[in-house]
Amino acid sequence: MPLASAKPMQKINRAPSPLLARTVPPLAIILGSVLQTLPLIASAPILPPLGFLFLLAWRQLRPGLLPVWAGLPLGLVDDLFSGQPMGSAMLLWSLAMLFLEAIERRFPWRSYLMDWFVAAGVILGYLLLGSVVAHVGKHGPIATVLTPQLLLSVLVFPLAERFIATCDRFRLWRFRAIS
Repeated sequence: MPLASAKPMQKINRAPSPLLARTVPPLAIILGSVLQTLPLIASAPILPPLGFLFLLAWRQLRPGLLPVWAGLPLGLVDDLFSGQPMGSAMLLWSLAMLFLEAIERRFPWRSYLMDWFVAAGVILGYLLLGSVVAHVGKHGPIATVLTPQLLLSVLVFPLAERFIATCDRFRLWRFRAIS
């Protein structure tokens, strides 16, 4: 029968990789931005903005991990892949990060349901402002065009958070430390 102290001894000389700890969050968000370039033919936007959902998920699961200014460079990468006018994601992601920082300061302890409602509100604002920037409403009402994408984005957000939680576990994986 193994000793009770045998299990903690397996973690001696193990530490998270600083490289993974720093690079996994932005790379996961960039992956989400690249994934929205999948070849899907539709007359209206249907795919959720995965890069933005991943940004929201990182910000809500690990509030202090991404600095507030991280929306600017990550929004630039999203602008390059999304087809939106250049600078729209940079502006909207930065505004979303500022809004989430204000929510974090006002309500430091939140339930999962409140996080989901906050994310739904931020997603709604992002999609509406993004469509105004891209002039989607000049050919028809914005609500009819954006409703499927908005509903899908809000419903997919828990899955995005689940994926980001898995990425966070990978980010904090303990490797052998050489000292």
